[in-house]
Amino acid sequence: MSTKIALISDSHSYIDHKTLQYLESVDEIWHAGDIGALQVMEQLPVEKRVRAVFGNIDDEACRARYPEWDAFEVEGIKVLMTHIGGKPPRYAKGVWSRIKAEMPQVFICGHSHICKVEFDQKLNCLYMNPGAIGQQGFHQMRTMLLFELSDGKIKNLQVVELGRRGR
Repeated sequence: MSTKIALISDSHSYIDHKTLQYLESVDEIWHAGDIGALQVMEQLPVEKRVRAVFGNIDDEACRARYPEWDAFEVEGIKVLMTHIGGKPPRYAKGVWSRIKAEMPQVFICGHSHICKVEFDQKLNCLYMNPGAIGQQGFHQMRTMLLFELSDGKIKNLQVVELGRRGR
């Protein structure tokens, strides 16, 4: 058995029909923060499992509904997710020690609006940042990640380009 995942971040109160179409084909949707408005989350397919963390732009309503950090396990893979994570080898303050303590196989963050997947050999952990699906920010291309979790492995990882920001 496998679980199909859509990883999104930095919606900044924006989600479009094209993004929602991709979300229909997965089992779980993970949002790595900067949701912007809870209306974004309310547009997600209701039958999907949603996991999310709040980001630095999120208001009290988002912060009341979602945690700053989320640690969970799916298909034998331990995941740690927060919004501001930095990137290997220069993680944000306190992140490296948190990864070291939790020992996830996958660390997920957003914030940079830069899509990046990299294996950190020092932490023995896969770093994943899906970029941004929203219109706010300096990124040129709106992106998300799709992948499958099966038997303790990540399979069929793909970067989805959703179109240029501002169009």
